[in-house]
Amino acid sequence: MADDNIRDRDISLSDPPPPWGTESFDQRMLRLNKRARALPDQPGIYLMKDAAGVVIYIGKALRLPDRVSSYFVTSTDLGFHKQPMLDVVHDFDFLVCESEWEALLTENRLIKDTKPRFNVRLIDDKTFPYLVVTTREDFARVFVTRNPTGAGDDETRELLKGAKVFGPFANAGALREAVQVLQRVFKFRTCKLDIIDGDEKNKFFRPCLLYNINQCTAPCAAKIGKDEYAADVDRFVKFLGTKQSVMLRELRDEMEKASKELRFEKAASLRDQIRAIERLAERGTTAQGWQPETEALIFEPEKALKSLQKTLDLEDEIRCIEGIDIAHLQGNETVGSKVCFIDGRPFKNEYRRFKIQTVDNDDYSSIREVVSRRYREAGDGNELFPDVILIDGGLGQLHAALEAFASLQRKPPMVISLAKKEELVYVQQRSEPIRLGRENLGLKLLQSIRDEAHRFAQHYHHVLRRKKTLEED
Repeated sequence: MADDNIRDRDISLSDPPPPWGTESFDQRMLRLNKRARALPDQPGIYLMKDAAGVVIYIGKALRLPDRVSSYFVTSTDLGFHKQPMLDVVHDFDFLVCESEWEALLTENRLIKDTKPRFNVRLIDDKTFPYLVVTTREDFARVFVTRNPTGAGDDETRELLKGAKVFGPFANAGALREAVQVLQRVFKFRTCKLDIIDGDEKNKFFRPCLLYNINQCTAPCAAKIGKDEYAADVDRFVKFLGTKQSVMLRELRDEMEKASKELRFEKAASLRDQIRAIERLAERGTTAQGWQPETEALIFEPEKALKSLQKTLDLEDEIRCIEGIDIAHLQGNETVGSKVCFIDGRPFKNEYRRFKIQTVDNDDYSSIREVVSRRYREAGDGNELFPDVILIDGGLGQLHAALEAFASLQRKPPMVISLAKKEELVYVQQRSEPIRLGRENLGLKLLQSIRDEAHRFAQHYHHVLRRKKTLEED
């Protein structure tokens, strides 16, 4: 009967909770769920509290009602560390934010101030991540680091001199994802290149794929001037320290001024930034080059990339992976393919096909040819390598690729191969392959890339076979 009373009556956000111990567990969950459903449909921060009013957990939400109410569903499973929280949570407070990014900053500050006992990541032995914007380079770079002083790392220490440092942040994954989203707006660089303004070599440099998907303005290839790039970075830094509404108002004023002064290209650029800020919560679309039909292969691309980064023991996060495969039928019409995945999703604009010219029925030689042709410019220092290069095959195919890379002046950061059947991962400079569990997200991502490269190579092979058959007829 008590449950029915809770279910039937309206619960105001200002209503005080009943005394502790006067409700059953189910009654308490029902009351909290109904109260959560009454929250404003906006981004924000929620603070779970016990019967004494002590904050026991702090989280952020893109939509407060959906996120907070999810804790109080009967079938919910919060995991080993947070599930016990449901036995003591009695009430919650909330703070409305203008954006998910503001919620991230607010969550970070509050967690550091209050140290809630169910924010498990606080007891992790890792140091917290910081966001760095360099200031002593001609073209500032943005990166995430867990070493804000540069201790034991001369290169990082040099970059941090005079840099703007934000943090610490409580959630490294959320921070990296936020940086990727904001990069779509302000188009700053995150690479490690030493870019000097006015260097003639820049004009001949091929920018990385972030330029092609409109996430970087490519100062490395002289696609943007020093002052214009600095203005974009300044707006990014200002965005971190101000409210979204204030930033949008200032950008609109600047756009109108540029339009009145007949600087239409500048006005258009500002207009695009305004629209991008307004759409910060959106994800990849087909208009941006993503391929939704194969995107479903990886349900959690961010987690898959983190898993793969850990497996390969890479210091830097993985953003770009290219996969290479060879296809032929009894030695005829041998072809190669190169597919590209960015942030765990296929990017078709950078798919490439290769008709093998040197051999007919030799996978190793074909791989060497494709690698040499595809990465010649990167080997000469005229473009960047992808973060990971995946070769379809076993140890022999990997060695063939590495032989081709050995002839280049510059070497790629990571080359691996994925063998069929046993699905073993062979890694450069490792004597033994890596065996991952079938449910490992990193392995699933590699399988998706391998399969897509195979499909793309087979399609080209069949096109050539059909063309040859028609010519013979």
